[in-house]
Amino acid sequence: MLELLFPPRCVVCGRVDTWLCTECVARLPWITGAVCIHCGVPLDHGALCSRCRKVPLRLEGIRSVLLFEGPLRGAIHQLKYRHARGLAEPLGEVLAGYWQAHPLPVDVIVPVPLHPTRLRRRGYNQAAVLAYELGRRVGLPVDEGALRRIRATVSQMRLHAADRRRNVQGAFRCPDGRMEGRRVLLLDDVCTTGATLEACADGLRAGGAETVWALTLARAP
Repeated sequence: MLELLFPPRCVVCGRVDTWLCTECVARLPWITGAVCIHCGVPLDHGALCSRCRKVPLRLEGIRSVLLFEGPLRGAIHQLKYRHARGLAEPLGEVLAGYWQAHPLPVDVIVPVPLHPTRLRRRGYNQAAVLAYELGRRVGLPVDEGALRRIRATVSQMRLHAADRRRNVQGAFRCPDGRMEGRRVLLLDDVCTTGATLEACADGLRAGGAETVWALTLARAP
């Protein structure tokens, strides 16, 4: 009934009856060029970024589908902070399309968790919503409870790289043995420095995970 009275509108062009129309999806800032084979950051040339040449990544690799800019930035903001949960469906299709072209050797999806306080405030975890949308399209199970954020952290948004790593160090825990021998796909909405993903990977490996890959919808420049 509410959708009849207040139908969804494309968050980019305003077209009625869809959260993100196919024309606007086609115009999203897709990552199409060379990327670092480890962390997935876009590169002008070469196979490894300067950071990965100096410091080994603490997971098998990070892959991202889009650049976090332009209309995508607004769409993710709507999903996270404006209760536009319907955006998860078209964005899940974007993730699934990428996955079909670039599958990874994993057997379970684990979304990056929110702290319980933030989860209660927001009402849902945007990473988990995206994980379920991807999982049902590509036939992978989602284990939302495999990883817990055991302490609150300040927002990473305005922190420098070193501060981001300190902020999330030891913030995630996986129950002993829960991921024993599993090949995990860690899923989040945006990757900036990879600090949160690496901290999550540490927790998953402590819980027995054999390998941890990460996939994010967007990569911050």
